[in-house]
Amino acid sequence: MRFDELDLEKEVLDGLDAMNFEEMTPIQEETIPVILSGKDIIACAQTGTGKTAAFVLPLLNQLYKEENTKNKIRAIIMAPTRELAQQIDIQIQGFSYFLSVSSLLVCGGGDGTEWEKQKRGMKLGADIVVATPGRLLSHIEHSNIDLSRVKHFILDEADRMLDMGFYDDIVRISKHLPLKRQTILFSATMPPKIRNLIRTTLNEPVEINVAISKPNESISQYVYICYKGQKMGIIESIFSQKREGKSVLFCSSKSEVKELTHLLKRRNIKAAAMHSDLEQDERQQVMLDFENNKLDLLVATDIIARGIDVNDIGLVINYNVPRDCEDYIHRIGRTGRADAVGEAIMLVHEEDQRQLLKIEQFIEKEIERLPLPAELGEGPEFTPSAHSHRRPNNSGKRPAGRDNRSGKPNRPMERNAHQPSKHDGHTTTPMKNPAPEQAPQEQIKREPKVLVKRTDK
Repeated sequence: MRFDELDLEKEVLDGLDAMNFEEMTPIQEETIPVILSGKDIIACAQTGTGKTAAFVLPLLNQLYKEENTKNKIRAIIMAPTRELAQQIDIQIQGFSYFLSVSSLLVCGGGDGTEWEKQKRGMKLGADIVVATPGRLLSHIEHSNIDLSRVKHFILDEADRMLDMGFYDDIVRISKHLPLKRQTILFSATMPPKIRNLIRTTLNEPVEINVAISKPNESISQYVYICYKGQKMGIIESIFSQKREGKSVLFCSSKSEVKELTHLLKRRNIKAAAMHSDLEQDERQQVMLDFENNKLDLLVATDIIARGIDVNDIGLVINYNVPRDCEDYIHRIGRTGRADAVGEAIMLVHEEDQRQLLKIEQFIEKEIERLPLPAELGEGPEFTPSAHSHRRPNNSGKRPAGRDNRSGKPNRPMERNAHQPSKHDGHTTTPMKNPAPEQAPQEQIKREPKVLVKRTDK
């Protein structure tokens, strides 16, 4: 379905045309008409499905049509991190090019001057405030901000906000907003705590699920079965030749990110670290260097696994196996976006073999094994059951008694003959009292075929 088939104002369509947006993704096709109707909505969709445009476009359309209350805040969009809030604000500026709609970014970082600038901006009034929960609540409590004219309240990546401990902040913020408002909630998953939040903040919402719990099929996935001490050699081999596009290496801890970045730099790989210990201006400089191709590799924690949209990421490396299967989906989802193809490589040492099996069961696909570079010798056998109760070896050394060239060769595995099951369809149903049940899990033009089942009252 095309955007010009929607009931959008000409100025909104002009902005879309200028940004070369024509066809809608499934989440956009399902949510935009409902949001335009003014109903509360719960949308369950993953990163890479175009969800930012799914709520920004109808919001801009509504604000354009509504009476402009000068010097007042008319809409609030909340996001879990500064990076995601900044990204949403940039998209708003692009989509609203032909509209007289203003936006204000309210998030942490910076000095007292930044606080005063945000305070002054909110007191003067902004059509849209894009904020992180902690900073917005601080302004509500200390800056005497007037939120009495807010008509639209949007929570993006709500599950991640709750994971970061923002449940109470969101509830307190919602209590400062008018009862008569439209509330829109986007989440990749729907755990029980999200259901509790829904009961306290939304009014008879329509629930839309676009269940894409599998990686984009344009991403080629590979695994190296290796010893811990072989991981750096694999990375050196990968970057021994010039690669096209940007690359990201994910680690599970800040200390690991710092250590690896230091080692990679010593090996003349242009790498930079991205983690939560960096100041805001440091993060911005790293991301700017990354976007401008001044880096070969961005070494990061999960701080960029969701909600960061950088073009031309061709390779994602998981230095270790993510503990959560959904984290694997989000990490490798940084590549293969829109019409692009991507590559994802995971380094699996002995104690992580069982977790690899869990991920393969989750995505319903066996990930192709790659042979180790010849200069590294042979890796361990793939025997996940043998390591299920072994104490983790964090030393980076092989277990005692294992020679570098012992064991069977690490042969590449044949591709699994069976194809992954088709993505589940998405359903749209009105919901009054959602039960605490599990629901399936951001612009992809290459969408899987889905069956749409809509049930309205």
